[in-house]
Parts: sequence; structure tokens; C-alpha cells
Amino acid sequence: VQFVESGGGLVQPGGSLTLSCTASGFTFANYAVGWLRRVPGKEREGVSCILEKDGSTYYADSVKGRFTVSRDNAKNTVYLQLNSLKPEHPAVSACAAGPRHCAGKVWYDYWGRGTQVTVSS
Repeated sequence: VQFVESGGGLVQPGGSLTLSCTASGFTFANYAVGWLRRVPGKEREGVSCILEKDGSTYYADSVKGRFTVSRDNAKNTVYLQLNSLKPEHPAVSACAAGPRHCAGKVWYDYWGRGTQVTVSS
């Protein structure tokens, strides 16, 4: 299983980024996919998830209304649109995939190395 994430970078507070992740090594269309957030010294956190069949989406409370997850099964790619970004500790955003239909805190079995997102003025 491999993930190639891109789109991270340095952005000012209130700014936007679009992350993308192309996956391989599994049947993408059969898995829920989404994004995790890793901050040094803290537990990995699920940020968003999108179901494999009907495209229903789920978000952490901290990002609801600001982030949008989407997927393109034909391209084996999942996206995350980040708007109204807040100044926070630098974090790595990594894409993930799992068979548990976005259910539970740990809905994923696989995850990538991620792309760095820094929000700072």
C-alpha cells in the first residue's frame, strides 16, 4: 500500500490549501479514505473521512465548516480542501484508508507519511 500526498506548505492565518493524495496497492473504490493530522508529541488525530460507496463525509469538530474532503475513484485520489486555516502547531496531514466505513476513532488500517502544513504569519 502506498500513498503520495502533496499540496502542503506555509500559509497565513485565514488562508487556504488543497491537499491531494494518490493511493495504490489496494482497491481504492472499496475503502473509506480520508485524512489524519499528526502533531509532534500528540496522538494522531482523524480529521476527515469519506465513504467508499455513497460519498458521505465525516469531520472532526475542530474542522467542521472549514475543511472539505472529496474523492475521485477513477484517479485513486482523495482531496482535502482546507479553508480559514488557524495558527496552530505545525502538523503533518496524512491520508489514510480503511475498511470500517469511517466508523470509530481508528477507522483506518493504512496511512501515508503525509505533507507538512504550517499556518503562520
